[in-house]
Amino acid sequence: MFKYLIVALALCAVAHADDWTPKTGEEIRKIRVECLKENPLSNEQIAQLKNLIFPNEPDVRQYLTCSATKLGIFCDQMGYHADRLAKQFKMDLSEEEALQIAQSCVDDNAQKSPTDEWAFRGHQCMMASKIGDKVKAFVKAKAEEAKKKAA
Repeated sequence: MFKYLIVALALCAVAHADDWTPKTGEEIRKIRVECLKENPLSNEQIAQLKNLIFPNEPDVRQYLTCSATKLGIFCDQMGYHADRLAKQFKMDLSEEEALQIAQSCVDDNAQKSPTDEWAFRGHQCMMASKIGDKVKAFVKAKAEEAKKKAA
């Protein structure tokens, strides 16, 4: 068991030290599809997520944890990587401002919450921040653009 922990910590450290780059929209879409297959959600939950409503439910938390892990922005040993969060979701903010926001949402899980609760807590913080506001505006604009194209 101890060896597993050491290996997991080492892998997480190596992953953090690599040449990680932000994921493209297509890569994010593929990750979400994979995580939905691994963590099926109800039609109601999917509709809520499309409207950027994230219910604090085990299925949703596990889906979000899967997505964050596969994006490379969360590790179950170290939690969120503030630098990666800032790079992935800075939108039109400076990387410095995005990093300050991300750092304010990262915690070391001192309360020893289960991984999905830990990841969800960070996600909720980010979505309640200026970055979250920009993500919501971006998604809303994309949805309106899609409606216009469909009409």
